[in-house]
Amino acid sequence: MKLSQFDYPLSSSQVALYPHGEERVVKNDKGEDTVFTLKRPDQCRMLVLHKKSGKITLYKTDSRGRALKDKDGKKQTLTLLDLFDYFKEDDAFIFNNTKVFPARMYATKEKTDARIEVFLLRELNQEMRLWDVLVEPARKIRIGNKLFFNEEGTLVAEVVDNTTSRGRTLRFLYDCPHEEFKRELFSLGQAPLPRYIIDHRGKDGTNDRPVTEDDFEDFQTVFAEVEGAVTAPSTGLHFTRQMMKRLEIAGIKTGFATVHCSLGNFNPIEVEDLSKHKMDSEQMYINKELCDVFNNTKRDGHHVCAIGASVMKGLETCVGTDGYIKEYEGWTNKFIFPPYDFNSADSLLVNLYHPQSTMLMLTCAFGGYENVMEAYKQALKAGFKVGCFGDVMLILND
Repeated sequence: MKLSQFDYPLSSSQVALYPHGEERVVKNDKGEDTVFTLKRPDQCRMLVLHKKSGKITLYKTDSRGRALKDKDGKKQTLTLLDLFDYFKEDDAFIFNNTKVFPARMYATKEKTDARIEVFLLRELNQEMRLWDVLVEPARKIRIGNKLFFNEEGTLVAEVVDNTTSRGRTLRFLYDCPHEEFKRELFSLGQAPLPRYIIDHRGKDGTNDRPVTEDDFEDFQTVFAEVEGAVTAPSTGLHFTRQMMKRLEIAGIKTGFATVHCSLGNFNPIEVEDLSKHKMDSEQMYINKELCDVFNNTKRDGHHVCAIGASVMKGLETCVGTDGYIKEYEGWTNKFIFPPYDFNSADSLLVNLYHPQSTMLMLTCAFGGYENVMEAYKQALKAGFKVGCFGDVMLILND
């Protein structure tokens, strides 16, 4: 298929900048009303696509199939909390337990004091304090330059190599135990929110999305465990501790893959012929515990739902022709786009993704191109929002 086939109109107002929340009004000490937003990411809107029939469901209905309405007379959209209506005891949900680290940092260049964004990608060598990074603006950063990360000048890095047009290798000049170094390094970083969020512009053209202290918590799943991601597995962000407990009570099994999500998910595709696009590699781990959950669930005839595009990519990397997964430790650069035959999970829960993104292409490959693009059309018309903090789509194999 062609890149242009995955384009669709999207305005900036249709991109979610914060997790889903609901406004509450309380009285302060003076008896005055104070409005605050209670974060409820598990109440994001959800549409359901039945891929075999092509049926798309956005709204809640009563026992007679009539649309339920709120107090203002508007039809009530499904939310993630309705997910339990589509699964039964002994079904399984597979999550990505990668943990995001504070990858976005800012430094000043020696002599010129130019402000430089440094985006940490991965640690190359612990002993030598070598890191693979991206810098912006890259034209100002050359081999031999020194970057200062705090006012005291105690954390300094030297550029030792150029890797790509924006890529550099830094050697941090910091003599201390490794764990102390990482604590100091990460204490200066910010949550690596996608650029479409931090560069968002309001109607007047100015940046209207400041980075806040809450961002790092908001951009981390509640089950994050294995550090290594520079962007969050976004579908997992909607699952609260209460949701995870409800899964347990419902008897739905959970398994955890580790796929360290990279910036490759956001890199623009520069070729029209998708077969010529090469994905960045991502490190991943599939352990025996996950294999047992997945394979036993499938063997017993129950449903397996992949929570997010990264999970589906990971499962498809290690699944055999028999439909069962095997332990895996390594890297994947699997690029899934239509047409593609899936062998692993039979259901998929994903965010609504940006036009021409690789995650949208994977969604179309699983749900069917025509089905998914029609679902997007209906969802955006109904007020659904796109992005890591946006709304979700459940695709069922029926």
